Amino acid sequence: MSEQPGRIMSAEIAEQPAVLRRILDQGAPRIRDVAAAIAARHPRFVLLSARGTSDHAALYAKYLLEIRLGLPCGLTSMSTTTAYGAEPDLRDVLLITVSQSGGSPDLVASTGAARKAGAITLAVTNNADSALAAVSEYHIDILAGPEKALPATKTYTASLLSLYLFAEGLRGSDGAAAQGLPQLAEAVLSRQEEIRTLASRYRFAGRMVITSRGYGYPTAKEAALKMMETSYIPALAYSGADLLHGPLAMVDNVSPVIAVVTDGHGGEALQPVLDRLRGRGADLVVIGPKHQVDAASAGFVLPTDGVSEELQPLLEILPLQLLAYEVTIARGQDPDAPRALAKVTETS
Repeated sequence: MSEQPGRIMSAEIAEQPAVLRRILDQGAPRIRDVAAAIAARHPRFVLLSARGTSDHAALYAKYLLEIRLGLPCGLTSMSTTTAYGAEPDLRDVLLITVSQSGGSPDLVASTGAARKAGAITLAVTNNADSALAAVSEYHIDILAGPEKALPATKTYTASLLSLYLFAEGLRGSDGAAAQGLPQLAEAVLSRQEEIRTLASRYRFAGRMVITSRGYGYPTAKEAALKMMETSYIPALAYSGADLLHGPLAMVDNVSPVIAVVTDGHGGEALQPVLDRLRGRGADLVVIGPKHQVDAASAGFVLPTDGVSEELQPLLEILPLQLLAYEVTIARGQDPDAPRALAKVTETS
């Protein structure tokens, strides 16, 4: 137990603006070089491999690569090679493996197998000396610094930004649109008192639903994981489209719903879902632009003006990290020491 509950998680959340600036100032040139080298090999398809929080970062990369570059992407099933011994033909396929520690044995084994099968392999980690970096042909260091809290926070946003810069590098862009993110992130994190007030809605929640569409969907999945691993509230993450296909029946005026509404095509696609939720009397909280928050029961207004839709996930997750922290504290628990859990792999 930490001396002050949540001390480690809180400090690592607060580090994120500095981490984003470090990536833009120090990491971006290396990321551009890696992207240029891989672009020259003209991969025909992309596979993404990850676990846990990194899996949500990989899903974000899937949206980026398919929308921004038109590259078809898929998420791997690692057991096909590690448990079943499958030998797929991966010539001209780019495999991106995202892992904060770079030490997960199944990720290392499956990446090594993919490289032998002809894949172009890229590891995205927080540890340049990791086994995953060693087995991969290319490596991107997300430069987040040591992360000690069980709930990953700064390594998630660092992974998102690194993957964004990589995707932009593949298309010959320098990713300059991301330059304002550190300052915006600092402004969002300075509004913790708003989140503390919002957290009072969830102190006694028995479950919650988190939904989004498009670029916001990885945010919904990551927010649900943060809520479950810190406060133990069962949090179910659904694409807005999937929510309408059955799970909507469990939504009532007791169980809260958090909608992550990106300002752009994803938010537009989510609008019918928001309308249905309001029609059911749901306790709807919106993380997104002001007009969407004003139409909900409550929410948190994001500074989306001038921020492209593909960059908004780096801001969307910040109030939700704080929410997981504040709900856990309000419930008398310590997010730094969740019961029966331990960090799977240390990141450095």
